[in-house]
Amino acid sequence: MLAVLRNRSYRHLFAAQVVALVGTGLATVALGLLAYDIAGADAGSVLGTALAIKMVAYVAIAPAVGALADALPRKALMLSADLTRAGIALLLPFVDQVWQVYVLVFVLQSASAAFTPAFQAVVPEVLPEEHDYTRALSMSRLAYDLESLFSPALAAVLLSVVTYNRLFTGTALGFLASAALVVSAALPPVRPARAGGARARAAAGTRLFRTVPALRALLALNLAVAAASAMVTVNTVVYVRDFLGLPTGAVPLALGAYGAGSMTVALVLPRLLDRVPDRTVMVRGAALLGVVFAALGAVTGAGGGGWRWPALLAVWAAFGAACAMVLTPTGRLIRRAAPAEARTAAFAAQFSLSHGCWLLTYPLAGWLGAAAGLGWAVAALGSITLGASLTAVRLWSAPPPPAHTDLPAGYPHPAPARGVRSGRRHRHGTLADGAHARP
Repeated sequence: MLAVLRNRSYRHLFAAQVVALVGTGLATVALGLLAYDIAGADAGSVLGTALAIKMVAYVAIAPAVGALADALPRKALMLSADLTRAGIALLLPFVDQVWQVYVLVFVLQSASAAFTPAFQAVVPEVLPEEHDYTRALSMSRLAYDLESLFSPALAAVLLSVVTYNRLFTGTALGFLASAALVVSAALPPVRPARAGGARARAAAGTRLFRTVPALRALLALNLAVAAASAMVTVNTVVYVRDFLGLPTGAVPLALGAYGAGSMTVALVLPRLLDRVPDRTVMVRGAALLGVVFAALGAVTGAGGGGWRWPALLAVWAAFGAACAMVLTPTGRLIRRAAPAEARTAAFAAQFSLSHGCWLLTYPLAGWLGAAAGLGWAVAALGSITLGASLTAVRLWSAPPPPAHTDLPAGYPHPAPARGVRSGRRHRHGTLADGAHARP
C-alpha cells in the first residue's frame, strides 16, 4: 500500500492532508477549552452550536466551491484555503465573546469545505491507475483514524508544558505546512470549465446524485454511516461514564476501539477490492451496521455484568469496521460514476450531502439519548440504518449476469436455456470455455 508514496505529487498531497488533520485535531481540543473559558458550565452548548455551524458550512459552501473549482487553479484554491485556516487559528486565542467563536468557526470550516473536495478530486488525476487510487483511499482512511488517536494524545502532552492557547499555534503551523506541501506538488492542469452559469455548475454534482443509480445508493449509504458514527461520537461518553460507571480514562479507549476497527478494514480492503466489486463491499458493510446496532441494543438492554465493557468495545470496533467498508471505496465509486469534467462537483456534492446526513443524525443521537434514554436512541438510529441500507440495495441493483443468444440448439450446458429467434438464450456467470470467455 505504501508504494503509492513513490509518486512525488501524491506523497506531498498525502503529507499535506496528514499535517492539516493533526492541526485540526489540536484545534478541536483547544476549542473545547476556549469554550469553557468563555462560557463555563454552558461550554457544551457553545460546542454543540459550533459543531452545527461546522456542518452548515460544509453543506452550504462545498457545492458553491464545486461550481468555481473548474475555473480556478486547484493549487491556488487549496493554498488559499490553507492560509485562511491558518489565519483563523491565529485569531482564535484572542476572542472573548461567544459570537466571535461562531463567526471564526464558520469561516474556518468554510475554508475546509473548499479544500477537501478540491483535494479529493485531484488525487484520482495524480494517481490515474485504479490500483494505486484504491490504495490512496485506504491511506486516507488510515490518516483520519490515526489522527483521531494521535491528536488528543499530542494535545495532552503539549498541555503539560504550555497553555491551551498555544495549541492554536500548532494548528496554524499545521495548515501552513499543508500549504507549503501543496505548493511543492505538481498537479495536473485545470480542465476547461463546464458550460453553464455558476448556479448550474453548483447543481451539477447534486444532479449526478439524483440521476446515477449508484450515487443515489451512495446517498442512502451515507445516511446509514452517519447514524452509526453519530451514535459513537455523541454517546460514547454516556455509555462509558453513565451506563457503565467507568472513569473518564475509559472514554478514549472506547473511541480507540472504533478507530482500530476502521484501520483494520482500511488495511485489508485494497487487496479485497482488487477481486470484489465496490457494491458488494459497501452493501455488506451497511448490512453489518444493522447487525451491530442489534448487538448494541442487546448490550444496552442488559442488566449488570462485567461483560458489558468488553462487549461495548467489540461493538464499537465492529462499527468502525463496517463504516470503513462503506466509506473507503466511496472515491472509486464517484470516480467511475462522474465524468472527468464533473468530478470536482461530484466530490463537492458528496462532501455536502454526507455532512447533511450528519447534521441530521448528530442532534438526533444526542437528543434521544438525553430525553428518552439510550435504548430509544439505539432503536431510532438502528431503524434509520436499516432503512437506508435496504434503500441502497434497491437503488443499486447488482449487474445482470451475461446472456447469450448465439448458442446452437444442441450445445451442452447445465443451465436452463430457452429457444429464441437467434438461437438459445441463457444467463450465468463468466465461464472459461470457448463460448463463454467473454460476458
